[in-house]
Amino acid sequence: MHTEDASGGSGSAGGDRGSVGGHDLRHHGDAEVRDGGPALVDLAVNVRTGTPPVWLRERIAESLIGLAAYPDGRAARAAVAARHGLPVERVLLTAGAAEAFVLLARALKVRRPVVVHPQFTEPEAALRDAGHTVDRVLLREADGFRLDPAAVPEDADLVVIGNPTNPTSVLHPAGAIARLARPGRTVVVDEAFMDAVPGEREALAGRTDVPGLVVLRSLTKTWGLAGLRIGYVLAAPEVIAELERAQPLWPVSTPALAAAEACVAPRALAEAAHAAHRVAADRAHLVAGLEEFAPEGVRVAGPAEGPFVLVRMAGAAAVRRQLRVLGYAVRRGDTFPGLDEEWVRIAVRDRVTVNGFLQALDQALMLTRA
Repeated sequence: MHTEDASGGSGSAGGDRGSVGGHDLRHHGDAEVRDGGPALVDLAVNVRTGTPPVWLRERIAESLIGLAAYPDGRAARAAVAARHGLPVERVLLTAGAAEAFVLLARALKVRRPVVVHPQFTEPEAALRDAGHTVDRVLLREADGFRLDPAAVPEDADLVVIGNPTNPTSVLHPAGAIARLARPGRTVVVDEAFMDAVPGEREALAGRTDVPGLVVLRSLTKTWGLAGLRIGYVLAAPEVIAELERAQPLWPVSTPALAAAEACVAPRALAEAAHAAHRVAADRAHLVAGLEEFAPEGVRVAGPAEGPFVLVRMAGAAAVRRQLRVLGYAVRRGDTFPGLDEEWVRIAVRDRVTVNGFLQALDQALMLTRA
């Protein structure tokens, strides 16, 4: 685990929005399937399949009759606050977690932001776009991509980490993340995939005893709402107020507000909990299948705890291209700082889909090794 300057070769921290130090921070899983259309089986995007459910689509459709009025987020904000046992002053609704990263980068006054990688690249991209010079703490495969709080520089006044982390699927102990807290430091924890973890083990959402803690949640992954854009921030009231001042008026649409309120209701939480156990079982099936390819040099980073797994194999770029020819899209790993072309990320899917993918992987490995 080491620290590096992420200024790359762009010349300034707030310049190039694309490649930084050889990593394309703006590449995301949707790019893997954008040009393939329905011909590709999508194992690149981490949105749960079969979503949004019918009851949620109906709830969103019902909200459309109110589109003539400006959005009123009070009910949804109160519902999210109640879901986490917090006062409403500690909740901010956003147009997905991506907006939250932009707000944090632009509204908070920080001198030395540090992003713990490999992880979702949008936080660093947002910080760079806001003019910050960003340092990276790179977690290592040899350490299981696990966090050592001591590796984060003492003078870092903003630290960003994902939990469970995209793309490594590592679930860091809540205690380890809490140890990052320091006077004058903001600790941002991206919990976009925490509701896919059975029992939400190691969650920090709802905690008020960790100074400087900011938790981000997304409703787009579990509920299939990537196109609707809805998420939220949990933080101290003064931080929420600062972020809210940086938001435009009416940042979250009426349909998104309806979805937020619905997705934190008891029925939805029970459904999400059931889905998390199903994801865990499907992930175990995927990992077991991938481990069959160990003699071919395929290695699964683990233990995986999210709805995706990170896999290393020689010639991964060629294998990924061959998989695409065979009708399967997986996420390239080399756009994540700390990883290279030998890595791919694979989303967890149902057993039938996984079995078909494993057969295609077998074929792709044979074709690329020939």
